[in-house]
Amino acid sequence: MGVLSTIRSQLRTVWPAAASPVAGRGGWWPVVVREPYTGAWQRNEEIRADTALSNPAVFRCVSLISTDVAKLRLRLVALDDDGIWIEATSPAFSPVLRTPNRTQTIQLFLERWMFSKLLWGNTYVLKDRDARGVVTALYVLDPAKVTPLRVADGSVYYQLKVDDLAGIPQEELAVPAREIIHDRWNCAFHPLVGLSPLYGCGSAALQGNQIESSSSTFFSNGGRPSGMLIAPTEIDPLTAQRLSDTWHALGPGKTAIVGNGMKYEAVGTSAADAQLTEQYGQTVKTIAGCFGVPISMVDSSQQPPYANSEASSLQYHSQCLQTHLTGIEAALDAGLELPAPYGTEFDLDDLIWMDTATRTKASHDAISAGAMTPNEARLKYFGLPPVDGGDTPYLQAQYWSLAALAERDAQAPLATPAPRSAEPAPPEEPPEEAVAAAVGDLART
Repeated sequence: MGVLSTIRSQLRTVWPAAASPVAGRGGWWPVVVREPYTGAWQRNEEIRADTALSNPAVFRCVSLISTDVAKLRLRLVALDDDGIWIEATSPAFSPVLRTPNRTQTIQLFLERWMFSKLLWGNTYVLKDRDARGVVTALYVLDPAKVTPLRVADGSVYYQLKVDDLAGIPQEELAVPAREIIHDRWNCAFHPLVGLSPLYGCGSAALQGNQIESSSSTFFSNGGRPSGMLIAPTEIDPLTAQRLSDTWHALGPGKTAIVGNGMKYEAVGTSAADAQLTEQYGQTVKTIAGCFGVPISMVDSSQQPPYANSEASSLQYHSQCLQTHLTGIEAALDAGLELPAPYGTEFDLDDLIWMDTATRTKASHDAISAGAMTPNEARLKYFGLPPVDGGDTPYLQAQYWSLAALAERDAQAPLATPAPRSAEPAPPEEPPEEAVAAAVGDLART
């Protein structure tokens, strides 16, 4: 990496004499995420990122968020004259967004980014530049091998340890903050130190693992709690030892025949009495809540309160994914030093998929309202190519704009109509006698 030789020559006099590690809790310490109680680490019961990940609920949350972020298409966009972000290409910035480094695709790169952020609360990305100073490669570093450093003048550096894939040599190195993209969240104790959700749900993950371990031991012993043999009278130690050896030699599921009037009495509680299922379910809810994942996406037995998957996806996006997507976009915009009007943006259409009926209705409503052209609706909702005559939005002819109505009223104001004149009354019909006399006169003449 060309940038590293320059960094080493510049920083030998700065670090470690004038730099000190940033004080923080639970963010960059490489071993323990959180000690659940005093002395837990002496008993090998500390909460580590790797042991917490062995919990099914933790693994599901971390894997779900990481893969969902990675499956979204990351685009280079530019702001046009109308203030709209449209997809763009640039020979300086597009290549690194397509292939971040020599060992990872963009999907694997984003997965690694999110795994580091979710398990450690911090993601450290080392930049590699060409002779022009343009970033040409990005490497997600092992968070256990990175420590933020601060200098008395307020500048920030990062201590890096050996990382062969990232090209870090066989020595410790300190790089300035401008060469590191540091994406972090839950900065509760220091602005440079993030916290993993495991800080809040680590005890629940440890409890869940212990419940699973206890259940495995329980069912390997025949699904019965431990017990003891009670004799009606006192027995000598040799007899007690002989009976104990005989009992344990049989193993679970076997029938024991013992004398001396002994009877078996269970010690402990069964799985039903201990409510293991309810307790384990509570740990799953706690873990899902800390990661912001809807419980229905972790436990399939918990049905979502919505009738369609789109509403669930929107809730999942707003409560869980949106903060990560916004953080990655902002970090890449600043880290790649994108000039105006460029930026990065995830395509959310890859996350929120509609069923056929919903897509058809949405496209129909958009075209009818004049919000989209037929070709735009074909591309967005069905992925179909444009057709002739489909590049114009349509509206019904009887629709009038408010401006047109105002102009019409200004040119010909509506006048108050004049009152109607009274219509003449119809002539009265002549009486029948007069008609008969007139007819008689005509007959005589």
